[in-house]
Amino acid sequence: MRVTSKIARTDTPGASLRGQRVALSAVFAIHGFMYASWAVRVPAIKQQTGAAAAALGLALLGLSAGAVATMLIAGALCRRFGSRQLTVLSCALLSLTLLIPPLAHTAFTLGLTLLVFGAAYGCLNVAMNSVAVDMVAAMDRPVMPAFHAAWSFGGLAGAGAGGLIAARLSPLPHLALSCLAGLAVTVIAGRILLAHPVPVASQDPGRSPATAWGRALSTGRLVGVLGLIALCAAYDEGAIGDWGALHLRQDLGAGAGLAAAGYAAFALAEAIGRLSGTALLERHGRTRVLVSGALTACGGVLVAALAPDVWLALAGFAATGLGLANLFPVAVARAGQLAGSAGVALTSTLGYGGFLLGPPAIGLAASDFGLRAGLTTLSFLAFVAAVIALFFLGGTNQPPRPPACDTSRR
Repeated sequence: MRVTSKIARTDTPGASLRGQRVALSAVFAIHGFMYASWAVRVPAIKQQTGAAAAALGLALLGLSAGAVATMLIAGALCRRFGSRQLTVLSCALLSLTLLIPPLAHTAFTLGLTLLVFGAAYGCLNVAMNSVAVDMVAAMDRPVMPAFHAAWSFGGLAGAGAGGLIAARLSPLPHLALSCLAGLAVTVIAGRILLAHPVPVASQDPGRSPATAWGRALSTGRLVGVLGLIALCAAYDEGAIGDWGALHLRQDLGAGAGLAAAGYAAFALAEAIGRLSGTALLERHGRTRVLVSGALTACGGVLVAALAPDVWLALAGFAATGLGLANLFPVAVARAGQLAGSAGVALTSTLGYGGFLLGPPAIGLAASDFGLRAGLTTLSFLAFVAAVIALFFLGGTNQPPRPPACDTSRR
C-alpha cells in the first residue's frame, strides 16, 4: 500500500505539468486568435469611424503605445501578484477590451480604446511567457517554441474565421463572439493554472522585486543580445506582414487572392517550424538552431524579394517563416532563464519595438529605392541575428540544467 501511494504521488506532478502545458498552450492560442480577430476588422472599423489613412495610422499607434507601456512594467507585476495570476487576469481583460474598439466612431476615440486593448495585450504577452519560462524549467525540456506555435495557429484560426465572418457580421457581434471564446478559455485554462502551481526555479534571479531589473541589466550583455535577436526577428516579421502582399501584387503582378497567399505561406511555415522547435533544440542546441534559422531567413527573404515570378517568391516567404520561427521563442526563453520575468519583459519589449519599426522603415526605403530593394534589407537583419548568435551565444549552446525547483506559488 505504501508503494502504491508513493507511485501515485510521483505520477501526479507529471500529470499536472501536462495539464498545465495544455492550458497554457490554450492561452497562447487565444492571445493570437483575439489579435487576428481584431486585425481583420480594421478596414470595417476604418469605414465606421470615417478616418483618413493618416488619422487611422495615428489611432493604431494607441495599440502599440498601450502594449509597450505595460510590457515595461509587466515583469514587476508578475513578481508582485504572480505570473499565473496575472496571466489569467490579463487574458480576461484582453477578452473584454476586444469589445471596445468596435464601439468607436471617431479616430480619436478609436485611439483611446486601442490604448486600453493594447495594454491588456502587452500584459498578457509578458505574463504568459513568464509562466512558459517556469514550465520549461519544470519540464527540463526546451518547449517554448511549442507555446509560440500555439500562438501562430491561434492567429491563423482567428484570421481564417474573421475572413469568413466579415461578410456576414459587423465588427461588434463578430468581436463579441471572439470575446466569449476568450472568456471561455480564461475560465477553463485559468482554473488549471491556478489550481496547480508550476514549480518555480528557486534561484530565479527575477523573483526579488528590489533587484529584478538590476540583475537583468547585470547579465546585460546576454540579455541585451537576446533582445537584439528578438528585435531582428520581429522586425522582419512585421515588415513581411505589412509589405509582402503589396510586393507580390505590385512587383510581380499577382491577383488579390494570390497576393494574400504570401503572408499565409509565411505564417503557416512559421507555425510548422515552431512545432518542430523543441525537437531541433534538443538535437542541435540553442546556438545552432538560432544561427541556421537566421541564415535560412536571410536566404528566404532574398529569394522572396528578388524572385522573377510569384511562385518562387511564395517559396521564399515560406523559407523565411521557417527560418524566423524559433528566433523569438528561444530568445525569450533564454532571457527568462537569465533574469526571470524582468528578462522576459525586456526581451519582449525590444522584440515588439522591432515589430513596430519594420513596416515604416521598409516604407521609407521603398519610397527612395523601390519595394524590392526595401525588402532585401530584411536579409541584413536576419544575417545580423545569425552573427550575434554565433559570436555572443556560442559558449551557451546547450541550455543549462535548471536549479532544484520548489513548489511555492508565484
